[in-house]
Amino acid sequence: MARSLLETLGLFTLPFLLYAFFLVFRARHPLLVEHWSRGAVSWLTLAGLLLAIASFLVAGFFDGRSRGAYIPAHIDENGRLTPGHFQ
Repeated sequence: MARSLLETLGLFTLPFLLYAFFLVFRARHPLLVEHWSRGAVSWLTLAGLLLAIASFLVAGFFDGRSRGAYIPAHIDENGRLTPGHFQ
């Protein structure tokens, strides 16, 4: 879970990093506020959110577990509680 969260945060910040590299490539200082206008930050945020959502969808569709492989917690025939698990 932590790995997935770190990957998602990395994908969210990717457009901002690419924009900063673009500013450096264009010989502009990336830490000046004038280069980070409201429009640029809005588009970068939307791009980052789309990448993060796409990473969740891809992870959900291509995860190693098959659909319906989760067995919920239940009480077996001997009266013992069996915790939920993936088969």
